[in-house]
Amino acid sequence: MNKALLGPYWDHFRAVNGITLRGIKALPSDKIDAQACKDMRTPKELVAHMYNAMRTIADGITKGEIKWSEEDDKKAALGIHSHDELQRFALDSWNATDRAIQSLTDEKLSQLVKTPWGESFPGFVCVSIIYDEHLHHRGQLYAFLRQLGVEPPFLWDFEHNAPEFQPRTAATQA
Repeated sequence: MNKALLGPYWDHFRAVNGITLRGIKALPSDKIDAQACKDMRTPKELVAHMYNAMRTIADGITKGEIKWSEEDDKKAALGIHSHDELQRFALDSWNATDRAIQSLTDEKLSQLVKTPWGESFPGFVCVSIIYDEHLHHRGQLYAFLRQLGVEPPFLWDFEHNAPEFQPRTAATQA
């Protein structure tokens, strides 16, 4: 994958993330620390993991090494005390991630990135890891929402995203 191919791929992920942010917003304010599903993270811990990992992986691609740990996620979650802070953490992390991904060059996309998983991957594979990891955990977020009595946003309902997460037409993707 090169920079030209990354553009439409990342743009679609931007719209996907808009739906995830709507799911986070739909969490009941008094349930971010609830144990919604047995033996799983709380909604706050899940969102902290999702968005901390996203930011850390993107930053790692730019630096050639991903430095991430579960402890980092736990620290992030401990700093979140309200539903508003949870939403702000997710949006701030998205914005940092997006800036890092937008800064990638063809060289950065093809260079090997050292990971904490015992294997190095090309930068473009690490971008795919962000996408895969996000969708995996968005499924968990949807399970949490249902357990908390909330209908999650429809998977393909991009038109109700905030304007900055609306799909772009092919003509506006430049």
